[in-house]
Amino acid sequence: MNKLDVPRDISVPKVWDRTGLPSWSYHNLELLEIEKENLFYNHWQLICHQSDVSSVGEYITFDICKERIFIIRDDKNVIRAFNNLCRHRGSRVIADNKGKCSAIVCPFHGWVYNFDGSLRGPAKPSSFPNLDKNKLGLKGLDCEIWNGFVFVRLNKGPQPSVKELMMPFSKELSHYKIAEMIPADGIWTQTSNVNWKSVRDVDNEGYHVPMAHPSLQDLYGNNYFDEPFVNGTSKTHAKFSRKGGRYWSVRNYKKLSTPAKHLPKKLHKSWNYFGIFPNAVIAVTPELVQFYQEFPISTKLTLLRGAIYRHKKENRKQKLARYLSNRIDQHAIDEDVQLTIWSNEAMESKSFEGFFLSDLEYGIKSHHDHLRKIIPILSLNKEPDTNTVYNLNKEMKAKF
Repeated sequence: MNKLDVPRDISVPKVWDRTGLPSWSYHNLELLEIEKENLFYNHWQLICHQSDVSSVGEYITFDICKERIFIIRDDKNVIRAFNNLCRHRGSRVIADNKGKCSAIVCPFHGWVYNFDGSLRGPAKPSSFPNLDKNKLGLKGLDCEIWNGFVFVRLNKGPQPSVKELMMPFSKELSHYKIAEMIPADGIWTQTSNVNWKSVRDVDNEGYHVPMAHPSLQDLYGNNYFDEPFVNGTSKTHAKFSRKGGRYWSVRNYKKLSTPAKHLPKKLHKSWNYFGIFPNAVIAVTPELVQFYQEFPISTKLTLLRGAIYRHKKENRKQKLARYLSNRIDQHAIDEDVQLTIWSNEAMESKSFEGFFLSDLEYGIKSHHDHLRKIIPILSLNKEPDTNTVYNLNKEMKAKF
């Protein structure tokens, strides 16, 4: 059977543990270091779209939990990924967030690298009598382009290729021709004073939509369905309601929404979200595609990051519809930020006795199960003693 045809078990069991992760896991410093190593460094991270580096020498830099990386398009039109570390003294070889260069020149001492990462030469080479340029090139990283999105992985991990990971949705997403899209507004970032898991918990369920997201509720009504995480991916499907819309943005968005000609009718009036474990989402609408993700800065501070891409040939109605969809989505983002703050606050309350999840929040459960599989210490309800978390988790992992 073709992998495209393999059914995903998205059913919700009649009996399941509704308690969620223990509250201590949202503010434990030792656990955060384990999460960085086992989740953010060795799982695929979505960095940008190939159109963000559309010409030779264009680059984008980004820090993944203090590990510095950059993406660049080389002379052969290949997109590559490297550690943003000079092999001389460890300086950033590229300081800006985005730009274009004719060569990679370290701003500290002027070491020069080619776009393929090889060392062209150091400044004052005679002062390095035994230097072997072949051994001092930039360190390359796993990099995969899927549907135009650029994914990077710092270390080998448990995930297969992005192509294989996203296979259950590849046929559906192929209709959007994402690889042909171009940036709408660039990559955005903001910070939120919460643990990164609180952000993911809110995003992994739609039970809160009717109460907390009036604009989305106006857009969808009850036509909203969350699929849980299965083998590292999830999906949420939301179909437009037949009502005109109470809110100005929703009402006019429905009127103006004009799908691209290549999009099949079944996708004309829906927004769909595809989750990628542990921390990313690709969302598609008739007008655009976007990604968003979160990265821990500390146990109490999270970086939110994302970007929107549009069709190259965008008519006036599509541009207006994209503007309105952004308004609707921005309202939801602002509302979610507040929800994550309230939820995260509870994790440090002595009165909080843990989650009691609805069947409509099974997406949270499935994400937590994926986390527990990678980091088994998350199955402990009681917080381990200080300086024991790393070794205890290692022991528990060895028993699996």
